[in-house]
Amino acid sequence: MNKLLAVFALFLLVSCGTKQATKVPCFAWLGGPGEATDTELKANFTDLKEKGIDGLMYNGGHDAAVYQRVGKIAKDAGLEFHTWIPTMVQGRNENIPADLYAVNGNGESAYDKPAYVDHYTFLCPNREEVYQYLSGLYTKIAALPEVDGIHLDYIRYPDVILAKGLWEKYNLVMDKEYPEFDYCYCDKCKADFKAKTGIELVDQAQGRDLQEWKQFRQDLITKMVNRLVEDVHAQGKEITAAVFPGPHSHAVKMVRQEWNKWDLDAFLPMNYNDFYLEGTEWVGKMCKESSESVNGEKPIYSGLFICPKPDSKSKEADPENHGLLPEELGEAIRESMVNGATGICLFTPDRMTEAHWTEFQKAIYKDYTKK
Repeated sequence: MNKLLAVFALFLLVSCGTKQATKVPCFAWLGGPGEATDTELKANFTDLKEKGIDGLMYNGGHDAAVYQRVGKIAKDAGLEFHTWIPTMVQGRNENIPADLYAVNGNGESAYDKPAYVDHYTFLCPNREEVYQYLSGLYTKIAALPEVDGIHLDYIRYPDVILAKGLWEKYNLVMDKEYPEFDYCYCDKCKADFKAKTGIELVDQAQGRDLQEWKQFRQDLITKMVNRLVEDVHAQGKEITAAVFPGPHSHAVKMVRQEWNKWDLDAFLPMNYNDFYLEGTEWVGKMCKESSESVNGEKPIYSGLFICPKPDSKSKEADPENHGLLPEELGEAIRESMVNGATGICLFTPDRMTEAHWTEFQKAIYKDYTKK
């Protein structure tokens, strides 16, 4: 546990010409490698390092050889390298039986009828076989010397409540927890809940009002995370996760992530303000809640969602093409840092325009501890 925790002091002193300057720790979510050559990867990673990125949360599938190859190049470029691999979403995987997928309040499997989009094929966190599969996957990759840590994503249930900025996209009004988006009501979950509480679930209408049932499912996710933490730590590596904002203002209510109870080395809340129809001040509010939720004892890296086409943002119907404009990025970084964040993480550097990078570099070389 040395890389991320080494920057927990909030700021690093780095050489900036002939003088020393404070620098905000900066990570980035990035996928690949696709058809990129080693030379192309090295050039990209070197460029990111020069622009102020300290490490990558890198998604390259499940192939350990990919992470060996890309990780070596990243580390040669001076970047930390954390493998960004989804957890409860594993696609329709031939190595995972269909009966291990989560079931909604209508009795429909996420395998056959996923919520919202086809890739929402969530697994049930209450199955030992699911834990064993994930443990094997992460342990194998964590053992690689080129890997600094495992970065979990989709470590949750499907969104029982979508972020408000997405309601129009899916033609929904999510004023309560609807059965088609409420998971998991599989036979094992219902039976285990009854064994623990004595309460027999009759239907989703009953379940959605039961705080015990909500807590039961939050605890299942927490248990899964903390078991995986032990496995990754046994390999001498760090483990982090991308999480929803909050936790209690959004993550708990939306996806059952009570993440302040997780034994991770750091948290990367996805403070994507446009999804919540909020401005940059909301990013600060979320960072304050996040930092306080872990008593300031764990690093919080504020996830920032970048607008890829600033000139046409107002014309974009899909909120997933929205995000921070160049003139908003510096303020989002400031709001994050003065409200308890350890650093920031960009989604994604590929969405950054030259104007974004200019504002980014202005913002990351400041001392936000000064009033």
